[in-house]
Amino acid sequence: MAGPNIILGVTGGIAAYKAPELVRRLRERGAAVQVVMTRSAGEFVTATSLQAVSGMPVRDNLWDSRAEAAMGHIELARWADLVLIAPATAEFMSRLALGAAPDLLTTLCLATEAPVALAPAMNHVMWLHPAVQANRETLENRGVRMLGPDVGDQACGESGPGRMQQPDVIAAAVTGPVVVADSGTPLLLGLTVLITAGPTREAIDPVRFVSNRSSGKMGYAMARAAAAAGAKVVLISGPVSLTAPDGVERVQVETAEELYRAVHQRIEGVDIFIAAAAVSDYRPVEVQGSKIKKTSPSMNVEMEKTPDTLSSIALLEDGPFTVGFAAETDKVRDYALSKLEQKQLDMIVANKVGPGLGFDQDENTAEVYWRNGEQKFPLAPKHELAAKLVLLIAQRYAASYGAATQPELPVIAIRD
Repeated sequence: MAGPNIILGVTGGIAAYKAPELVRRLRERGAAVQVVMTRSAGEFVTATSLQAVSGMPVRDNLWDSRAEAAMGHIELARWADLVLIAPATAEFMSRLALGAAPDLLTTLCLATEAPVALAPAMNHVMWLHPAVQANRETLENRGVRMLGPDVGDQACGESGPGRMQQPDVIAAAVTGPVVVADSGTPLLLGLTVLITAGPTREAIDPVRFVSNRSSGKMGYAMARAAAAAGAKVVLISGPVSLTAPDGVERVQVETAEELYRAVHQRIEGVDIFIAAAAVSDYRPVEVQGSKIKKTSPSMNVEMEKTPDTLSSIALLEDGPFTVGFAAETDKVRDYALSKLEQKQLDMIVANKVGPGLGFDQDENTAEVYWRNGEQKFPLAPKHELAAKLVLLIAQRYAASYGAATQPELPVIAIRD
């Protein structure tokens, strides 16, 4: 499938070193990529490397006599289906918010009729500065799309919001929805999808809690893929350091009880329920009102079961198509099939977890089971795996419910 024409603007931040990888990811999805660099971007990445991966000469000079003899910047502005700035520094955002055009990249942003998207990257204090946030608001009000930033470790050694999204995530966000190759219809158009993600935390005292290693990355990837497939997506999330995907409504919870209530409050009208959260199975019977002091050689905490959200939804009369997740350390197939049957699910996605596997990783594998069927997916980045899982879920939903709005099987290709 032919992809879009993308101008990739690279500005002068340390995250510019990710630009060659972003170009590669965009081209994997069929995009033609024309790189335009600012002068300061050349301090972090070379035009030679970007030309090698893009297959096009890099543009960096508004006063290039050869290109401008034919008004090259105007021609380039008309060529683009999208202008993507990654990384977008605070300084570049300021110039764009002012409508200034001192160089080729800002001139293109003003001269194009194509959508403009920014992937901000800067120190977390800079990102939270009122001036930067005012510029962000100004740009968003003009229709500029913000991709991130993410929360995490930064080059300065500090941590917080301001980290540029990963190249594969940016590429997936801008190269179009999951579509049926022969008709172009989004797979989940007109459907509502409710997804849970991340861990829960069960308090022991005001400073301690019981939780697990889930990062929420898989659930957030599923939410992003479902939204890209045309669904209205509600994401109920435990405590994670992730940014909600564009167009997704996020509901924040902390405990298993809060997650249970939030899901049941929003389940009416939901077509597909995807339970990707790693919900605590047990919680302390009694939560201490003050910090427990280290006075004894041991401590016993009595635990009780938490409410089973997944089972409760699967058992609803006229409930949604229900997809569970199972993270197992051994006997993955056996436990997944048992959970599928016991909880009366429509589908279950299982994977093995342990040191370096599953939790808090950027890649994952999956074994998917449903009544009289199964499919395995090899190790892949979670956003790619999520797109494939959404495709499979859409197929099984159509087969189970006979939805006239869903694609005829087989679906032969996806773009995300």
